[in-house]
Amino acid sequence: MAWPAVVALALMLGGCIATATPDRKVTLAEPPKPAAQPAPTVSSLAREHQRILSAYNGIYEDQRLDGLIRETVEKLVAASERPDQRYRITVLNSPAINAFALPSGELYVTRGLIALANDASEIASVLAHEMAHVVAQHATIREDRARQVALVSRVFDNFGSDPEMSAMALAKSKITLASFSRAQEFEADGIGVGIAARAGFDPYGAARFLTSMGRNSDLRPTTNAQMDPRSPDFLSSHPATPERIQNAQVNARQFSAPGNGGRNRDAYLAGVDGMIYGEDPSEGMVRGRRFLHPRLSFTFMAPDGFTLENTAQAVLGIKEGGSQALRLDVVRVPQDQPLTEYLTSGWIEGIESASVENVGISGFVAATATAKGAQWNFRLFAVRFENDVYRFIFAAKRLTPDVDRGFRGAVGTFRRMSQAESQSSKPHRLKVITVAEGDTVERLASRMAIHDRPLERFRVINGLGPSDRVNAGDSVKIVVE
Repeated sequence: MAWPAVVALALMLGGCIATATPDRKVTLAEPPKPAAQPAPTVSSLAREHQRILSAYNGIYEDQRLDGLIRETVEKLVAASERPDQRYRITVLNSPAINAFALPSGELYVTRGLIALANDASEIASVLAHEMAHVVAQHATIREDRARQVALVSRVFDNFGSDPEMSAMALAKSKITLASFSRAQEFEADGIGVGIAARAGFDPYGAARFLTSMGRNSDLRPTTNAQMDPRSPDFLSSHPATPERIQNAQVNARQFSAPGNGGRNRDAYLAGVDGMIYGEDPSEGMVRGRRFLHPRLSFTFMAPDGFTLENTAQAVLGIKEGGSQALRLDVVRVPQDQPLTEYLTSGWIEGIESASVENVGISGFVAATATAKGAQWNFRLFAVRFENDVYRFIFAAKRLTPDVDRGFRGAVGTFRRMSQAESQSSKPHRLKVITVAEGDTVERLASRMAIHDRPLERFRVINGLGPSDRVNAGDSVKIVVE
């Protein structure tokens, strides 16, 4: 959890930003050859690399895993349309499900995505897809299209005499750009499946991974996604719709029948055995309703019935049924500025001035207030902790006295962690085990050190459908302390 200095309230309960997918199969012609662009400088590439590392909690250091990914990429490069293209692979220390490439050949994949894959062909499908963007020069082409949209915007802003016609033309140009981006994803799918197949990997790995990715997304609380639309997620630009999965299967059938390609499942599972799963303690951890941040040395407990999610921007929570929500983030406030003054400084609208008051929370200086929005009512707390101010934003459709007492009780659990607590806070890890005689999906799921829907998560991380079973001798992943 790397939090920004200022977060708009609109992020609290806004709409989810996601790229829509086309409602029909896309057939692509040869893409236009982009105009020559100046090569990025070493300094600009270094800055972009550092920006990515900062956004994704740095590099995940694991020599065994690095070797596995490097070997996969080498095979893919040799089978690609550009075997001369050089790639540098970085495994990011993030539980997000994401992968992307820069035009220069920088490949990034999160450990969260690696943990979700179940064999080498699945991770190869992702890496080949990102390499396809580089091979097809999609970033450069998209940049050209984006400049065209920006030009249209300026023209209609400055010279549009008919507001309605101007708005329609601008909207049409933006829709064209969005459709072009979606078309690039489908084109990269086709190129990527071909690269993976020629490299000897099972071309159906793409369809399997897209299926797992969609099921994993279904486990995420919907309102949490709405509360944090900037959360980095592969699905925001790589939608795993049934149509896209079907397209992946059609592409795969052009190369072989199911079961003919290499999957290297045992070697892959050996490579992910023991890797961190979920949050790294350095960025905070969710344990049921409790959130702990060993590095920053604080913890708190959410109200009864809440499910928490730790994101790069904030800790988010939603109560079952969606009638209540919470957000915890951090800001810098001048030490000499009273917190009551900060609450009324304009960072949030609808503050009820009579509700603003100073309070004490676990020995810390704090202030609280209520605010009213169109559909939600808010209880706000600002707590001064060390050099920062922690903001609790509780939201409810109806802020009754009982609900408000629950919010006050939750913020009252905010406290400093002891040194022993911080030192004993360990991350969850993947453990690869062998299914024994008599084991069932339900029995194995009960061994998962996860409070939130362990059965469903066991199925997802092992690529199992709702009715799939396990067999004695199979290797499967579980999550352990």
